[in-house]
Amino acid sequence: MAGPYSVPGLPGPRPSKLQCIAIALLFLIIIVGLIILIFWLIVRPTSIDYTVEHAAIQNFNISSANELDAAFNLTLRAINPNRRVSVYYDDVKISIWYDNQMIALTEASPFFQPHRNITRLDIKAVTNSTQLQDQVAKDLQHDKSSGHIGLEVRVRARIRFKVGVVKSKHYKLRAYCTPVKVGFAPNSATSFDRVYCDVEI
Repeated sequence: MAGPYSVPGLPGPRPSKLQCIAIALLFLIIIVGLIILIFWLIVRPTSIDYTVEHAAIQNFNISSANELDAAFNLTLRAINPNRRVSVYYDDVKISIWYDNQMIALTEASPFFQPHRNITRLDIKAVTNSTQLQDQVAKDLQHDKSSGHIGLEVRVRARIRFKVGVVKSKHYKLRAYCTPVKVGFAPNSATSFDRVYCDVEI
C-alpha cells in the first residue's frame, strides 16, 4: 500500500491545537522575560538596608521558675536607597532572640516607604512570664551582672514594591541584626553602637 505523500503546490498539514498552545506559551514566556529584563535594566533596584540605632532593656526580671519579664525598647532604621522603587510594608514582625530562644515578639504597624527614604521604627517588645530554658536563664543572669546582654533582633515582613503605578506581588523580607549589645535603662542612653543587619528578600 502506498504511504502518504504531498502534492506539489498544496499546503502541508496544519499544526494541531496542542502545538498552537505550546507555541503561544513559548511566545508569552519570551515576552514576559523581555519585560522583566527591561524593567530590571531601567529600575536597577538596590537592596533595602536595616540598622539598629538604639536598644535598651527595662523592668528585667527572671523568677525562681525561670520566667522572664522584660521590656525591650528598640530603634530601627529601614533604608530604601532606590531612586524609583517604593515599598509597601503590609505586615511587620520583630522578634528578640537570645542563644537560639525567642524571648520577645511584637508587631509594627504597616507603612509605606517612598523611594530614597529612611524610615525610623520605634519598637517596644514586652515579654511577660516567658518560660526560659534552664541554660538560657543562667546565661541571661550572668550577662545581666556585666551590665549588658548580647541579643539578636530579627525582622520579618511581607512587602510589595511599587514603580510608578505598578505594584509587585508580595515578597518576604528577613533582617538579622546581631550582635545587639543591649544595656539596661537608663544607663544605656548614650552607650549603644549602631548594628548593621543582614537583609534577605
